[in-house]
Amino acid sequence: MTGLMLVGIALVWFACAYLFYGRWLAKTWGIDPKAPTPAVRKNDGQDYSPASRFTVFAHQFSSITGAGPVTGPIIAAMFGWLPAFLWILIGGAFFGAVQDFTALYASVKNEGKSMGLLIEQYVGRTGRRLFLLFSWLFTLLVIAAFADIIAKTFNGFGANGTLNTPGAQAATISMLYIVVAMGFGIFISKVKPSGVLKFIVAVVLVIAMFAVGMNFPLYFDVPTWRYIVFGYCFIAAVLPMWLLMEPRDYLSSFLLLGMVAGGVIGVLAANPSINMPAFVGFEVNGKPLFPILFITIACGAVSGFHSLVSSGTSSKAVANETDMLPVGYGAMLCECMLGVVALAIACAAASNGVMAQGTPFQIFAAGISTFFTNIFGLPAGFSACFITMCVSALGMTTIDSVARIGRMSFQEMIKPSDGVEASGAQKFFMDKYVSTMLTLIFAYGLCLAGYMNIWPLFGAANQLLSALVLISLAVFLKMTNRKGWMLYGPMIFMFIVTMTALVMSVYGGIMKLMAGKFLIGVDGLQLVLAIALMTLACLVVKHCGKELLDKGQAALGK
Repeated sequence: MTGLMLVGIALVWFACAYLFYGRWLAKTWGIDPKAPTPAVRKNDGQDYSPASRFTVFAHQFSSITGAGPVTGPIIAAMFGWLPAFLWILIGGAFFGAVQDFTALYASVKNEGKSMGLLIEQYVGRTGRRLFLLFSWLFTLLVIAAFADIIAKTFNGFGANGTLNTPGAQAATISMLYIVVAMGFGIFISKVKPSGVLKFIVAVVLVIAMFAVGMNFPLYFDVPTWRYIVFGYCFIAAVLPMWLLMEPRDYLSSFLLLGMVAGGVIGVLAANPSINMPAFVGFEVNGKPLFPILFITIACGAVSGFHSLVSSGTSSKAVANETDMLPVGYGAMLCECMLGVVALAIACAAASNGVMAQGTPFQIFAAGISTFFTNIFGLPAGFSACFITMCVSALGMTTIDSVARIGRMSFQEMIKPSDGVEASGAQKFFMDKYVSTMLTLIFAYGLCLAGYMNIWPLFGAANQLLSALVLISLAVFLKMTNRKGWMLYGPMIFMFIVTMTALVMSVYGGIMKLMAGKFLIGVDGLQLVLAIALMTLACLVVKHCGKELLDKGQAALGK
């Protein structure tokens, strides 16, 4: 098996999935190109703001494409390349892309409501509060994990006080991205350029930012970068979408799509051999393939977090219902393609069935840098800076969306039902500045534990969220007289997988406690969160499942 075959099969598979299954879903549920979308009807210049198809696609793709599609497949390759490859193909086409598209579809069809408010409408107030609490806790994990990853990527100092120039250069470029994106957003708002002019200006700005960043690196340590990243999260969570997040995601999409395209072209041109066995075993290093494989590869196959982006921000920017398929279904398939490229590169870098040394990002970055240098003739220093910048962009374009979604989840959790006036305390905590600050304070506390201590729980919570989203969307489809059977298999499978993983996590925590190896600050926090997430998930499933069964019985009785 070669990298060319893996990438070629994936390209054909995802193209067919989009053209046939994706379009079939859109046709089955109904798309009305003449219907005014929530972004058009409720345009407030803040959260609701209609944008072009590519702009919304860029926001969706940039927001959902975090560290997962690179990290997950490379770690999961310990079971062999075949299980990881099959899960990305099947999970991406029939689980992840379906969830993302359905969440976007349901939100656009319901005034741009987030998943929590959709659940209140179709399940009830209790279901809404439980789901929003789960979502808010989940956003804390995401912000904490990605903030720590970004801070360590930007760290200007290596071991023994040596300078980490690529990280410092990427840091400068990232900071320029924030300032330049705001200017670019004002330019788009005032000038309203054509698509071609907008593209040309964006390319020039990206090149200019790289030129400046390569020559003026910022050498700060990890704690300093944590403060800066959380400061950026606060700004991104409260500023209007059109001013910062949408233009930043548009500019970042050139990096991310360039990295994916470069990886695909590099694998196709070099056609590296796969140096890992197709299948290693059902248990590797004491870890069973089920459920670990399906938890490890999250964002590259199915991710509950994506639904929060689809219903929380993207649905409020869709200008025409015909944009929903490429934004919801298409963006996820592009992310899956990145997962396949990462898997091919990691397995090519292996030797005699043993993975290369280093973190998943280091393995991936080394492979992509080699492609850029050998195939495209780019200088080694530029290639290293470019890939480091892409890695940081994966985190930065995710963390700003999550901060905003965390703020909105907190506000919606506090907000009373429609028709009920908010009390003084509710109005205070619903204030966007207060809710943002509280969200970031809790996330910062988790961040201090380090992303390696957060990531396992983040993965399980992420996949459990997908199960809760799928069952909630199944209720929406049932109550609006649309076919929803295509969601039943994925939602049941993901619930079983994630609950199994969380039970294993709780069991492991108890064993550590009994062995005297239990750390209150790390293991204790994870144990409490795991139990809380399991409890909330069971309550959400109880409410949504009851509604789904009741509606199904009512339909049979008609």
